[in-house]
Amino acid sequence: MEVARARMACDPKTPRKNCMRITCPGCGNDSDFIEVADNVILTTRYVQNEDGSFSQDGDESQILGEIKFYCAECNADLTSAHNRFLEMLF
Repeated sequence: MEVARARMACDPKTPRKNCMRITCPGCGNDSDFIEVADNVILTTRYVQNEDGSFSQDGDESQILGEIKFYCAECNADLTSAHNRFLEMLF
């Protein structure tokens, strides 16, 4: 699969507040994205309640492999924009 270069630069027609939005060059999507991590260890802790049911008490993950970033609309590989995504993740 070819890696698409996500647009993140401002052009004169783009409002300043939107100039750093990640936009898929393939379909124009600028709102829905997917992050996929390979070789992940997910540990989840549970507590058993008085009635025998279980409640999640916490979880942690460890990513051992590569992380990819995709457009959720057309599945274009936007991994080149992943660092920008991480910078803007709040």
